[in-house]
Amino acid sequence: MKTARRTTLLLVMMLLGSLAGLYAQTHIYRGRSTYSGDILYTWDGKHLYSGRSTYSGDILYTWDGKHLYRGSSTYSGDILYTWDGKHMYSGRSTYSGDILYTWDGRYLYSGRSTYSGDILYTVSDNHIYSGRSTYSGDIIATLSGRVPIPVLLAL
Repeated sequence: MKTARRTTLLLVMMLLGSLAGLYAQTHIYRGRSTYSGDILYTWDGKHLYSGRSTYSGDILYTWDGKHLYRGSSTYSGDILYTWDGKHMYSGRSTYSGDILYTWDGRYLYSGRSTYSGDILYTVSDNHIYSGRSTYSGDIIATLSGRVPIPVLLAL
């Protein structure tokens, strides 16, 4: 009897664990939509996939917390961008001349600038807006959860 209960408990825990993994995915939707047909990308915490897929062949980028790699690779030769928490650099560089974007927690700026005229995107309330706007008509994408800024920048 004890073995049957343990087996049942183990199976229930495995099922809940697999369901938690499914719900841990974040989707990036086109515009203001949250309709499943408008999913552009799926984020699983390490990989960004094309569309609703989580198939390894559909991995666009791999993120390790500092570097964004092409595809499923973590080879140093496949580093596309380097992130220091505020700046995104080209390739493996952390040279100030290689800064592509600056992030201040709400706005994404072009290059090293923090001038309001250089704001490319605003991220607020699970939406990405064009420019400095938070007007609903300027929503480019909607997020169902958290996605690291460097991953979003690569899109």
